[in-house]
Amino acid sequence: MRIAIAESLQNSHSYVKYRAIVSKLLKERKVTGKEQSESLVHYTELNEARMNRLDKKMVISEDNIHKLLALQKKYVWLVISEGWCGDAAQILPILNKMAAITKHIDFKMVFRDETEQLMNQFLTNGARSIPKLVVLEPETYNVLGSWGPRPKGATDLITSYKRQYGAIDETAKTELQLWYLHDKGLGTQTEIADLMLELERLIYSKR
Repeated sequence: MRIAIAESLQNSHSYVKYRAIVSKLLKERKVTGKEQSESLVHYTELNEARMNRLDKKMVISEDNIHKLLALQKKYVWLVISEGWCGDAAQILPILNKMAAITKHIDFKMVFRDETEQLMNQFLTNGARSIPKLVVLEPETYNVLGSWGPRPKGATDLITSYKRQYGAIDETAKTELQLWYLHDKGLGTQTEIADLMLELERLIYSKR
């Protein structure tokens, strides 16, 4: 796994570069990843608008700011994503703002279909679900933890919908986006901030 992580980091992008790549492809009516379709172009267009809004308006809570500022060790956040992913559009701007709060987090991004070996190490119930946050130790590339593809409230919504209707359709996707809208990013940022504090607690408890 360490080789896959090292290769992925070597080919990783900043959040700004990631967004620039997605936008450039979109102007050519293309999307990131191996599959190309008009529906994926449409989803990517929606995601661009969502991310632009979140970049401007999404706020990290005071409580979560304090948690991030309490971190003592340095970490790499390596995030696996694609431009057409609706969950990613709601989550990536939050991760970017959280990483910007503290000098202890180095935020890197890779595209799922370009890093298959890495993605296959972080499957969710056997699926290549994104986004996926992998927390690394900078010096060794040891995996300290992971999170994703969505916060618990959103996961519960999708699980319940699948149980009731058997499959995820456009109605489910709309309900999911409404959940994110009402949550205002709090579920995601709180889960990740708590994860970081727990990882740090575990690191220091081993000393």
